[in-house]
Amino acid sequence: MLLKKIPAICALAFGLAVAPGGASAASNPQVLIKTSEGEIVVELYPDKAPKSVANFLQYVDDDHYAGTVFHRVISGFMIQGGGFGQDFYEGNLQTRKTRAPIEIESKNGLKNDRGAIAMARTGDPNSATAQFYINVVDNASLNYPGHDGYGYTVFGKVVEGMDVVDRIRHVPTGSMGPFQDVPRTPVLIESVRRVGN
Repeated sequence: MLLKKIPAICALAFGLAVAPGGASAASNPQVLIKTSEGEIVVELYPDKAPKSVANFLQYVDDDHYAGTVFHRVISGFMIQGGGFGQDFYEGNLQTRKTRAPIEIESKNGLKNDRGAIAMARTGDPNSATAQFYINVVDNASLNYPGHDGYGYTVFGKVVEGMDVVDRIRHVPTGSMGPFQDVPRTPVLIESVRRVGN
């Protein structure tokens, strides 16, 4: 499940106190992504992307992400993970077992700005399963309607740990099998768990 590389377009800042749609940040679920490069806290927006948030949290609760890697890192674009285990580096290029794909929710008004987390998918707009990406720059061309008439579903944003995201975005990358932009040294997702409420 790969995203087509598209150049970044604009540079806007995030406000952290109030979530999109006016909900208090404290009322939204948060998850802690513990990586080999440090910890990232992500706030999720179930009011804007209910199917995507429920899907992501089910994978979190099932411990799906423990032991996966960020398998695609493009320093001027995004970091993508959640689909391959660490054995990816031993030649096992099969994605981890996933549930049925979910319906796209890209018309929710959330933007692929720096720090936003979104669902990765194939060319089929309704193909997102477990893989996600974090935008490291503002990627306006991934917003609805995008280059393909659908865009990509944003369902949350990083509220702590963008320094960790930035460390990951700058790791050396290369090719592995059919994949490009693969970190030469694995960037491991050690665990993802709910925090706060």
